[in-house]
Amino acid sequence: MKKSQQKWSRRKFINGITRAGAAITLSPLLSFAINEGDPRVDAIVAKTIGTDTHNHVDVPLSATELPGPNVDLAGEMKKSGLSVICMTFAVDYQPLRNPGDAYDRFVNGLNAMDKILESNNMKRSLNLADIRSAHDKKIPTVVQSVEGGHFLEGHLDRLGMAYGRGLRQLGLLHDHDASVPLGDVYTNPPQYGGLTPLGSDVIKECNRLGILIDLTHASNTTIDAALNLSTQPMIISHTGLDTQLGQNPQMANMMRPRLISKSQAKNVAGAGGVIGVWTHLSDTPLEYVQNIRAMVDTVGIDHVCIGTDTKMTPAYRSPDASGPKPGAAPPAGARRIGERTNDAWADQKVGFYYAVVDAMLKTGFNEDEIVKIGGDNFCRIFDTATKGHS
Repeated sequence: MKKSQQKWSRRKFINGITRAGAAITLSPLLSFAINEGDPRVDAIVAKTIGTDTHNHVDVPLSATELPGPNVDLAGEMKKSGLSVICMTFAVDYQPLRNPGDAYDRFVNGLNAMDKILESNNMKRSLNLADIRSAHDKKIPTVVQSVEGGHFLEGHLDRLGMAYGRGLRQLGLLHDHDASVPLGDVYTNPPQYGGLTPLGSDVIKECNRLGILIDLTHASNTTIDAALNLSTQPMIISHTGLDTQLGQNPQMANMMRPRLISKSQAKNVAGAGGVIGVWTHLSDTPLEYVQNIRAMVDTVGIDHVCIGTDTKMTPAYRSPDASGPKPGAAPPAGARRIGERTNDAWADQKVGFYYAVVDAMLKTGFNEDEIVKIGGDNFCRIFDTATKGHS
């Protein structure tokens, strides 16, 4: 796409959602919109339990840096139009050199998130009833997630501790292998033949406890083994189809190993799971919705959700970190487009979910379809995984 065409499409999008006379307040939740918009968008945002199934909230992972900076999580969520984020963090961005490092970082991360939630008058949702209650009260809420089972360090009983601290979504794998591996990571050379014995035990224990399993970062062989083993549906919280590569060849080449094939997406859906479409490889809300449409056309409307892999709050970098940290904050005064949820695209003038709903309406999705993709599909499998456990 030519630069002039990109500018035109963004301008057309913004004009569409800010046209004069379109501001109508339908609910107290709508006061979170920052620009005038289509009243249909406002109504759908208010109705939906808008959910981002993979959203990073950066926190310090060292005890010496706690409690960390003050962040306006509630304000950013209200601005976005989202009701729920699966609030996640990872412990393997910096090398894990010593036994216990991963566990200590995990506990410190949870402690930091405790402080953020307390200062924002928010709570973790442990089940679907909690999510619905928060939505009815127009209070943002989070589902606690972690990206990678590194904190286990071979100790299955730590899942019980994590559950007690509110963990309800577990990303089995992340970029680097855990000290006791759980399975093959899709961006690393295969070593374990898919799911390891510990990985199998973790899936069984998550099913028993009531923790939703996230298979993002898993190789196809690992995914297949997990689908055959689990008694509960699972999620791939952030990915895209490998046929949707966007306009940037360099970005496409980097992201290609992290995308899912149509056949594998159908396998996940066939096991009752859902797949979150991320904002990567889309330069505008309309391109993002085209990627959602491609996933819907592949697996069906009941198996697609939103999983941005963005940050709701500002990036945090440890002062003790050596070298660049993935996701680190840009230089002072700079803003990396695409990193923050409410700045997912250049020239974005409204909160994230408002922009997405507007683009979905413009591309032919109806209200019921938007509500399903926007939150109901995730809520369904989250309820299945957690019901009767908490």
